[in-house]
Amino acid sequence: MSGPILIWGAGAIGGTLGAALLRAGETVVFVDTDAAHVAAINETGLRIEGPIFRDLVQAPAFTPDRVTGVYDRIFLCVKAQHTAAATKSLAPFLSPQGYVLSAQNGLNELEIQAIIGPERTIGCFVNFGADWMEPGVVHYSGRGTMVIGELDGDISPRLEALHMLLLGFDENARMTSAIWSYLWGKLIYGALLFGTALTNESIADALEAETWRPVFLRLGQEVVRVAQAQGVTLRGFDGFEPDAFLPGADAAVIADSFARMVIQNRRSTKSHSGIWRDLAIRKRRTEADAQIGPIVTIGAKLGVATPVTARLVAMIHEIEEGQRPLAAENLDMLDRETRGA
Repeated sequence: MSGPILIWGAGAIGGTLGAALLRAGETVVFVDTDAAHVAAINETGLRIEGPIFRDLVQAPAFTPDRVTGVYDRIFLCVKAQHTAAATKSLAPFLSPQGYVLSAQNGLNELEIQAIIGPERTIGCFVNFGADWMEPGVVHYSGRGTMVIGELDGDISPRLEALHMLLLGFDENARMTSAIWSYLWGKLIYGALLFGTALTNESIADALEAETWRPVFLRLGQEVVRVAQAQGVTLRGFDGFEPDAFLPGADAAVIADSFARMVIQNRRSTKSHSGIWRDLAIRKRRTEADAQIGPIVTIGAKLGVATPVTARLVAMIHEIEEGQRPLAAENLDMLDRETRGA
């Protein structure tokens, strides 16, 4: 497959990936719903800031109503709650033999494959740190694992070609025959990040606090139970070990896992999650329903109780609606209200 790569969603993930691909010599076209961001990219370029690399890259950018052409390779990089709408919008621009790579957080591949088919969908696990700062500017704050995989586990020629391409972004990028194992593993970590976003504490400080360790542990254990009920074997990444959230996990394993997560986050210049930025700075709705909401929905279908996750989603919505302030007391409350549930 050849031709330009269409990056649908030129924010934190899409902007970072697109800039790296441009630096590697690929032709990239950006699409974004933010007209000001699109205008800035077209007028002055996309500026990447941060400790990994700094650059000003040039590429055409369009709002969805202005896109033209047909593409073999489309990277979908929108927030999880926009997955279905974005997939329907990009479908007319996807070639019959082309694919969509879900460079997102969550289990968005389920929605994508329902719209364009599993044979045109490639799964992707991303854990690098990045933030959209302002129109035309993205901050790439820290390296992290990136894994791609066919949904059926096949190591296909197109997957191998995509892997070679992504090595230009990160030499540690890899492909797998078990992408769902990584996506569910990230969902555990993602749930923890939503927990940290209830407060103004940094990710590292929240995860390091012994007083909140029990509620974080119960939260992660809920995700593990839902994944196990589906027969998913979980995979770790970047110091995160799902084994710490397995039933009967040894205290030393738990302590080591949290210590590794703290170390990983202290290495990054991104101190707070994108979830926190949505709540505290951008004042907009988060990905709670689309990213960790499925834990509750799938758990209910499988008869697996998820009270901590359900209450966490509700508290995030209360913050979104201005009914609850960001505060350390929120984690205390989540712990009290779900203890013994």
